[in-house]
Amino acid sequence: MGWWPFSSDPRGDAIRSGDAIPNRAERSQCWASRDAYFACLDAHSILDAGKDAAAAAKACPTQTADFERDCAAAWVKYFKQWRVADLQKRRRLDELRKQGAQEMTVSTAFAPDGPAPEKAATGKADIQEMLERKKAR
Repeated sequence: MGWWPFSSDPRGDAIRSGDAIPNRAERSQCWASRDAYFACLDAHSILDAGKDAAAAAKACPTQTADFERDCAAAWVKYFKQWRVADLQKRRRLDELRKQGAQEMTVSTAFAPDGPAPEKAATGKADIQEMLERKKAR
């Protein structure tokens, strides 16, 4: 901070504009501010802070200011959109459960039987042998 009371922090300005990458402590501060902001929105039943920006700013002025101060502008936009999409997804899942939908467990691993096998050492002779076998077919 500068010595003027109304001056801004150059590092914070650089992070908000996307010119600087936040370090671990700055990211943690951003996430804490985001969580406090979202908790305030939940307490006031505000779902979409992007569409209801005036209501969000009026209901949660301190949390809004902290969130926008502590996070990059692109992150603020992303987190607000993510919140809406996540809440819509949860509501849809609840609707499907009420309709009797069966939940499935899905594995995202590419190798279902464990890790990928060790790569065999292939030399020139191994490659030649493989080519000969293919020609013989």
